[in-house]
Amino acid sequence: MSEPVNGARHSSASPILEVRDLVVHHGQLRALSGISLHVLPGEVYAIIGANGAGKSTLLRTIAGLHHPTSGSIVYDGKDVTGLRPEKRATAGIGMVPEGRRLFASLTLEENLKVGATYARKGPWTFDRVYEMFPWMKDRREQRTAQMSGGEQQSVAIGRALVANPRVLMLDELSLGLAPVIVQRIYGMLPQILESGVTVLLVEQDVSQALRVATHLQCLLEGHTTLEGRPADVTTEQVEAAYFGMAGSASVERALNVSPDEGSES
Repeated sequence: MSEPVNGARHSSASPILEVRDLVVHHGQLRALSGISLHVLPGEVYAIIGANGAGKSTLLRTIAGLHHPTSGSIVYDGKDVTGLRPEKRATAGIGMVPEGRRLFASLTLEENLKVGATYARKGPWTFDRVYEMFPWMKDRREQRTAQMSGGEQQSVAIGRALVANPRVLMLDELSLGLAPVIVQRIYGMLPQILESGVTVLLVEQDVSQALRVATHLQCLLEGHTTLEGRPADVTTEQVEAAYFGMAGSASVERALNVSPDEGSES
């Protein structure tokens, strides 16, 4: 496995975000079953898993958009399980949702202003976002409905950043985008991390998650099946965690490796 975009995990640091024995239901369906995690400052913590694993439900519950049946969410040492979503945003929990969820009728800059509604004080301003995405400044009056998928994803990231989060949750950044666009967007992660932001990433693209993560957790049908540093897990372990008992050909396709490369770490 390749080196992550950030440094190694330090066990002595205090978590900035903890999820403790989280259980979440969608009606009668149990979507998450006793999920726990702790995210350290400065990490890229990746949650992987196939469709229906519970990844997006986990992020939406941390953001306050779903109410857990049981368990707790602790942010910066404080229990925020009962806080409304906007209170979590002003405390420093930000999110780029799956599908971007921009206001299509609004301009680029108007979408950024929506993100700034619950902004904390911090380094991320509109100008800082325009520096990271230079194409935005000249097109800030353009409606986002007229933009490409990659451009819309960049706007969604900028909208989250202008709120100056301490924890930024990214839900399926690569979904529906061409590989070259995905690489360009993920290339922005070092700048985000350098500003003091911790990243909690949900990604169905296993190879992409392994490339950027400092810590990895795999979900399968709402349960944790694997946890650790990407450098410490093998393709076989990811196969068992991600697909259950699926054959090696399935994981080779997901990891974009050939059969001869399947055991490399």
